Amino acid sequence: MDSNRGTRTALIVGAGVAGLTAGIALARRGWRVDIAEVGPSGATSGWGLCLTGPSLRALDELGLADACLVEGYGMSVITHVDGQGEPAGQVRLERLIGAERPALVGIARPVLHRILHAEAERCGVVVHHSLSVEAVAQEGDMVHVVLSDGAVRQVTLLVGADGIRSSTRSLLGLGLETTPEPEYHGQMVWRALVPRPLWATGIHQFAGTVHTAGLVPISGSQAYVFLTENDGERGALAESELSPRLRQLLEDFPGRVEEIRPLVSVSDSVVRRPVQTSFLEGAWNRGNCVVIGDAAHAPAPQMASGAALAIEDGLVLAQELGDRQSVEAGLAAFADRRTRRCRTLVDTSVAIVGLEQAGRHREAWPLVDACHRLMAESV
Repeated sequence: MDSNRGTRTALIVGAGVAGLTAGIALARRGWRVDIAEVGPSGATSGWGLCLTGPSLRALDELGLADACLVEGYGMSVITHVDGQGEPAGQVRLERLIGAERPALVGIARPVLHRILHAEAERCGVVVHHSLSVEAVAQEGDMVHVVLSDGAVRQVTLLVGADGIRSSTRSLLGLGLETTPEPEYHGQMVWRALVPRPLWATGIHQFAGTVHTAGLVPISGSQAYVFLTENDGERGALAESELSPRLRQLLEDFPGRVEEIRPLVSVSDSVVRRPVQTSFLEGAWNRGNCVVIGDAAHAPAPQMASGAALAIEDGLVLAQELGDRQSVEAGLAAFADRRTRRCRTLVDTSVAIVGLEQAGRHREAWPLVDACHRLMAESV
């Protein structure tokens, strides 16, 4: 990880979507990149996610969109269903990577991780597992880094891509006075991996009398059910309680949810997480160090665009560093370019949470549509 004469070196903390994308984009511009990942090799959490239009646009620039299209499930329509189980309208999303390709892709998170990890390795990025950063200091135009294995490194750039509870952000002293702990919004989100019903050729969102549910295809054979539970107990439930409890919550939904509910019975992949958001007020960078992805901006899942922001971050970071004389100037330009867009998405996701909790689904749906249109604009 040490800097060689004439070679710009980067250490990225976190091998998630943001970290791997940043590593690929930087390596393609001549950087020598290492990633320190605290988790063990092969550990990828989560069942599925949406690669919305902005995600695909950024991945297409990296030459990776088609691999995701092949392994995921392409869609262009979100269908809203009212509390009586009747269709209440559709959102037809803009196809940002060409009229012959879909507007978004549902994909299993482990599959996306595999695609990104393989491309990172092909570009020469080295991922070090079970490794974290213990201390950081700027020394001239280099960053002095102490790693958890006792090694000391000097790198040109340090990128914190280590999630909503980023330890890198704390080490850099970013947002200590202005950024609170992740904000919990009174919802728990459930996800269960299930067989894809034949009628599920797009995303379906179901309005309930208390909760909100949905179905997202992630391959020809699989989909994931999601449910946002209002005013649920925040504490963890025993593994044996998850599937029965989710089936019980889905009982309140009529129509096609009645077909989905039995599928949860055969799922051995059910997770339940709090809906939390965070936005880093003030600077995202200090010296030659920066935070990206959820470490800087974590939206609620209602807009299904957290991955889009993370992927865009990695691409824009490499672009701005390539266009500036100094790393610090490139990082400042990156933050300037990203702040408004990311804040808008986080704030919109929080507004949708509030409307869901109030049962005002018909007001939430146009907000989702408007935000997707805004996100479709150029980065």
